[in-house]
Amino acid sequence: MTTSPGPPARVLGTADAVTLGAAAMIGAGVFAVFAPAAEKAGAWLPAALLIAAVVAYCNATSSARLAARHPQSGGTYVYGRERLGELWGYLAGWAFVVGKTASCAAMALTFAAYAFPGWERPMAVASIAALTAVNYHGVRRSAWFTRLLLAAVLAVLAAVVAVALGGSEARLDQLSVQGVWPGFFGVFGAAGMLFFAFAGYARIATLGSEVREPRTTIPRAITLTLGGVFAVYLLVGASALTVLGREGLAASAAPLVDTVVAAGWPVLSPAVVAGAALASLGALLTLQLGVSRTVAAMAADGHLPRVLAAVHGRTGAPYRAEIAVGAAACLLVLAVDLRGAIGFSAFGVLAYYLIANASALRLGPQENRPPLLVPVTGLAGCVVLGLSLPLPSVVAGAAVLAAGAGVWLLRRAVPARRG
Repeated sequence: MTTSPGPPARVLGTADAVTLGAAAMIGAGVFAVFAPAAEKAGAWLPAALLIAAVVAYCNATSSARLAARHPQSGGTYVYGRERLGELWGYLAGWAFVVGKTASCAAMALTFAAYAFPGWERPMAVASIAALTAVNYHGVRRSAWFTRLLLAAVLAVLAAVVAVALGGSEARLDQLSVQGVWPGFFGVFGAAGMLFFAFAGYARIATLGSEVREPRTTIPRAITLTLGGVFAVYLLVGASALTVLGREGLAASAAPLVDTVVAAGWPVLSPAVVAGAALASLGALLTLQLGVSRTVAAMAADGHLPRVLAAVHGRTGAPYRAEIAVGAAACLLVLAVDLRGAIGFSAFGVLAYYLIANASALRLGPQENRPPLLVPVTGLAGCVVLGLSLPLPSVVAGAAVLAAGAGVWLLRRAVPARRG
């Protein structure tokens, strides 16, 4: 006799939730994002990082409260549909797919920039193709590997900070902000870029069915995780800035390798390259899994071509969606550079969380709505950071979102006319 599985066991405490959240957040972004952020913010990089962390905290809190009311999978694709209407849910899903596909391209380019300098585009395409093949066969990254990857990346980052700040090449005057104001677009644009490095905090918001006392554990875990990750990023960014300076950091294709070399420790370069490669490939694997499943879900709902909803009979994987996502990421690799991919990704993800915060505003007092300041700050922050990104990223992102909205409206209009 078979029985249906019960709900997930509530076995995770605060420490477990913090570990899983940190593992999702501390990845390839930290190896790539400081260069374009330093170009815009210069010595105001720490301020931009704080702004990005505050917006991420508001987004995570709003998402956590919504997840408690709408526990089904789909994230803001569900929240927007249930709280704001079908179009907003669709746009959230579309923004997620667009933004995270660009993240796949950014992760692949980060891997290639560190591991194969001079061969970035072909090796980035090769890495996407290889991991698409892995995902096609239904392989999953286990929890122990996630923790192992986090430990390895933290060890690499600790070594970078130690040799940078402890060496004779560190110049603390590089952190001086006197007379070097990059303008609001510089600071907020850098914050929008740095927001990309915080991607993954939504993992904490979706742990409601797996943690003990979720009403207190999840908010505490969000605060502790974002605070800890902010501290790590602050140390890494300050270390690179003090050694390389604004110009050197902004011009670097592999900023953490350049940091240890400039600090007089080129022997650490292979370890940094290995850390960046592991973080990038791990993030790319997870991203392709998540995006392909969102694509399959939207296809099953009729928002994307239904052919993409097909599931492999043996592995259970949405293989056509995986191939489509891999192909789209490869096209982006060939069309944009790493900074363009980061900016485009940040715009899409910020649009996604704008809808999440707007959905949270529709929660009632009896639905454990977060303090009003949280979704309002998150919504405003998403708008400001999104519009402060480099102009090509804003124009391209807005055009793709508008195209998605146009397709949705056209699909609604055609059946109406036929009727």
